[in-house]
Amino acid sequence: MNPDLILNRRSFLTVLAAGAWYLSGIPFMRSRSVCAQSLPDGSAEGLHEVMFYRKLEDLKIECTVCPKKCRVADLERGYCGNKENRGGTYFSLVYGRACAVHVDPIEKKPLFHYLPGTTAYSLAAAGCNFECRFCQNWEIAQYRPEQVQSINLSPQTVVDQAASRGSLTIAYTYSEPVVFYEYMYDCARSGRTKGIGSIMISNGFINEEPLVRLCQYLTAVKIDLKAFTDSFYRTYCSGELEPVLHTLTVLKRIGIWFEIVVLIIPSLNDSPDEIRRMCRWIAEHLGCDIPLHFTRFRPLYKLTNLPPTPVKTLDACHRIATDAGLRYVYVGNVIGHPAESTYCPSCKRVVIKRMGYAILENNLKGGKCISCGFPIPGVWEPPGKL
Repeated sequence: MNPDLILNRRSFLTVLAAGAWYLSGIPFMRSRSVCAQSLPDGSAEGLHEVMFYRKLEDLKIECTVCPKKCRVADLERGYCGNKENRGGTYFSLVYGRACAVHVDPIEKKPLFHYLPGTTAYSLAAAGCNFECRFCQNWEIAQYRPEQVQSINLSPQTVVDQAASRGSLTIAYTYSEPVVFYEYMYDCARSGRTKGIGSIMISNGFINEEPLVRLCQYLTAVKIDLKAFTDSFYRTYCSGELEPVLHTLTVLKRIGIWFEIVVLIIPSLNDSPDEIRRMCRWIAEHLGCDIPLHFTRFRPLYKLTNLPPTPVKTLDACHRIATDAGLRYVYVGNVIGHPAESTYCPSCKRVVIKRMGYAILENNLKGGKCISCGFPIPGVWEPPGKL
């Protein structure tokens, strides 16, 4: 199928959806931000050129930031809807345009082996390269930039605001940061000059070259592994599994700290066989020290027909992962569950006790268990300046 037709079809359906909302009389969904700004006009002024794309004949381009490799005709947009071809030059429409800004506990991301008890200045821009039926932030991820409110925040302003709020980290989250790559890249680079780290909260659907280049300024990554079957990715996310697995192996090779989250959805990705194969793959290709979070699904967006994940299902996933040799396995979205906390693999004592997003105990010293001295992998000290 012609990729240009796919792009136009998605754009057409998005416009139809917006029109349906308007005609229904229901207020259009917007992000929680201060005010709306107009998009840059037809000139190149105020736009930011995309970093990874190649020019083709007839003013077409091919985007190379993610594995979709959209081929985009003049005056058309890519699959993510926030980049546009204008005369054979590919521009981001969301550079410096944040549609959600919050200060969150780092545990909310979730990252459990990264500066526990600290906060992350968290931001997003509109758009995504997936269409997950269970999207938590669909109001910003599944719409175009002109359909959500945004505020202008330059990378330097982001860094200054993070510092003024006492955040040691900037988090690119809520939507999919791969599709606002240039904004994330410049914020992360600027932050590192001030000793502020950056974390990407991502679906992992990114090509190797942009990932490696970005990671020189990131201090950690969290990858949402949606499932361990390609059929799930194609049916429920409009994506593919293999590129995400490749991203995980690249992160391992680079040596950057990363953690994996799997949202367990009843009847769709919760079979013991699938979980077992996933955990064995992680142990073999990534090692046994990579934190793995199994989180509870709650019905929303286009999967409201399914029930919340039973806790016993999460417990079963936890057992399978530990049986596969994984040392740091967590259960999320179940406040008070024992597997919210981190345990020393050697003496079995609690080294970080959690209750929801709160840290109740931190029994680490220099990244080691204070009881037996066993080293716990992670990022325990703030990043230095680059």
